[in-house]
Amino acid sequence: MAVQYRPIIGDWYLTAEGDSFEVVAYDPEDGTIEIQYFDGAVEELDLETWWELPMIPSEPPEDWSGSMDISAEDYGVDLERASPQAMQNPLDDMEF
Repeated sequence: MAVQYRPIIGDWYLTAEGDSFEVVAYDPEDGTIEIQYFDGAVEELDLETWWELPMIPSEPPEDWSGSMDISAEDYGVDLERASPQAMQNPLDDMEF
């Protein structure tokens, strides 16, 4: 008999195929659960399918950007700009 886990929003699971997903919505009145895979794909399941899904609880992924579909430019970091340690202070070139 498989272990059954209640759908709790924010919990992460790992499927038998190795796909990780998060429970993002649960409507007990409707009996529907919405899950979002790490790659951003969203799927709606009914409770019957949820109970039959082979899964184990897992930790959230360290790289949270997977489901956000963002690029490095969206991080707010200019990758072309030199690091602050590599920049020179313009006052260093002035003569007093």
